[in-house]
Amino acid sequence: MKALIFNIQRYSIHDGDGIRTIVFFKGCPLRCPWCSNVESQSFKIETGKIKERCLNCTICSKDAIECPSGALVDFGKWMTIDEVIEEVMKDSIFYMTSGGGVTLSGGEVLSQASFAAELLKRLKEGGINTAIETCGEGKSDDLIKMSDYLDLVLFDLKIMDETKAKSLLNADVKTIMKNIEYLVSNKIRVIPRVPLIPKYTMDFQNIKSIADYVLKLSLNEIHILPFHQYGSNKYEFLNKKYDLKDLKPPSPSDIENIKNYFENRGLKVVVGGL
Repeated sequence: MKALIFNIQRYSIHDGDGIRTIVFFKGCPLRCPWCSNVESQSFKIETGKIKERCLNCTICSKDAIECPSGALVDFGKWMTIDEVIEEVMKDSIFYMTSGGGVTLSGGEVLSQASFAAELLKRLKEGGINTAIETCGEGKSDDLIKMSDYLDLVLFDLKIMDETKAKSLLNADVKTIMKNIEYLVSNKIRVIPRVPLIPKYTMDFQNIKSIADYVLKLSLNEIHILPFHQYGSNKYEFLNKKYDLKDLKPPSPSDIENIKNYFENRGLKVVVGGL
């Protein structure tokens, strides 16, 4: 069994408790205009070009391995469960000393659910704290397979209006709600995460709808993730169009206002994740 992985990131402190290693699964059913990991979207290995490094030679023939200057970079690698575990267990000392562990992210982890479930099982058998970060767009049966081996789910809530979510993100709100409600009803620790994207997710009605829904689920904590432009250069690497290059991040006062609104509704708010 193999999965397409595009990165294994060490020493993360924003994707679960303690110090964590993040395994990024490649492929996502959504198309969020603000996506900062555009290399995560496709379900295929992609080759990007760093134009500043390119020698304009013909040696590489568009093969990253042959590229003499390192201008070509492959995004994605097929890995077995044993290979992933070997990598993440290099950081086991950090998990033990910090109360951390391994988080599966993406892309969308539900899109490679059989592999993810078996990986989570193996990690739990090894005494490792486990988490996933998900948009909730996937089969409930796949989420059920994972749930027995999860300590935490970081669950994205982006746009609550069904029509807008479908047209802007290709997201099915009913599916997303079904999946988060399954997790909550089965007493799995869930933390909703809200990306703050000007012109997309920050209007009052959407923020209110998210607060209403989170409180309905009897959850008491929410994380808000302000928009940034850190991943915008990846679009150029992969020769893809980026429509939000002129969009400015939310102002400190906008972030504070939304934080205060959630807090006034009785929610604990963390800006930027754990």
